[in-house]
Amino acid sequence: MHENALFWNFLLFNIHYLLKLKFAKQNINIIGGKEMAYNLKEIVANKPSRFTAGHRMCAGCGAPVVGRMVLRALHPEDHAVICAATGCMEVSTFIYPYTAWTDSFIHTAFECAGATLAGVEAAYKSLKKQNKLQGKDTKFIAFGGDGGTYDIGIQSLSGAMERGHDMVYVCYDNGAYMNTGIQRSSATPKFADTTTSPAGKVIPGKMQSRKDLTEIMASHHLPYVAQTIAVNNFKDLYEKSEKAIYTEGACFLNVFTPCPRGWGYNTEDLMTINKLAVETCYWPLYEVIDGRYVVNYKPKNKLPIEEFLRPQKRFKHMFKPGNEWMIEEFQKEVDKRWEELLKLEEITNK
Repeated sequence: MHENALFWNFLLFNIHYLLKLKFAKQNINIIGGKEMAYNLKEIVANKPSRFTAGHRMCAGCGAPVVGRMVLRALHPEDHAVICAATGCMEVSTFIYPYTAWTDSFIHTAFECAGATLAGVEAAYKSLKKQNKLQGKDTKFIAFGGDGGTYDIGIQSLSGAMERGHDMVYVCYDNGAYMNTGIQRSSATPKFADTTTSPAGKVIPGKMQSRKDLTEIMASHHLPYVAQTIAVNNFKDLYEKSEKAIYTEGACFLNVFTPCPRGWGYNTEDLMTINKLAVETCYWPLYEVIDGRYVVNYKPKNKLPIEEFLRPQKRFKHMFKPGNEWMIEEFQKEVDKRWEELLKLEEITNK
């Protein structure tokens, strides 16, 4: 009996281990109703990066992490045309004659990344129709910061999305004009201290609420819109990037992208800031697939917003005696938007 028990325990242990191994290696991403298997660990370890080392982005910056992972979602057989609006990522990765991009790259002005890439995509379709282009399929991906996306470039972005060009626009949202001196943008959260909304005795930082660009893009009735972040094992960012790239039509990704200089956190705390943004529901992870909302992560124990605010120097004035009302107001806004998102998920999945 004793030997039989040992045998069955040993057998069950090995079956459990092999099942864990299988499912740990195999991930499934569903794109257009089709299941696409992938091994994220192998992709990160072995797939050549199309966003190479040697760029000049700051230590602790979230943008290169985002750029590298978005491009890793491209299939090896596909070529890409990358278009970047003026901003931190562009000026730090494409200093002539050097480039961190291994695919075709276009630098364009703040206000026209959407229009520039839409024009390239239209020309590509025309040349393919005339049988003047052969070989690899080409994907079209634009990158812009919040200044070039929420503000200066929103008109060309909206136009490209409304016309339905087969492209992906990726906003790396760092919540201010970081490249030109940390000026506030419409993506800057309320009460944040910036060079154009300094926190003082009379005005305690920026006094307007942050624009919700993800919802504005969802209102364009696109086939795929998502809000994501570089957190944990990058699974959320990778899967949503692949979905956006391989969903036909105009798609939009809004990616939370911390900035150590503008936010005032220690460079080694990048991933901590990302995690706190998700766990406090300041930056919910969700996607809108043909109008249907899917909230990808719901914290079991939602953290209070001060956990996210405290490590950042741009919010340090909010923790001074007498300023508790700012934290309370900030929390109410986060809670309100989170509840609205949950209701949208419920309504669109009936």
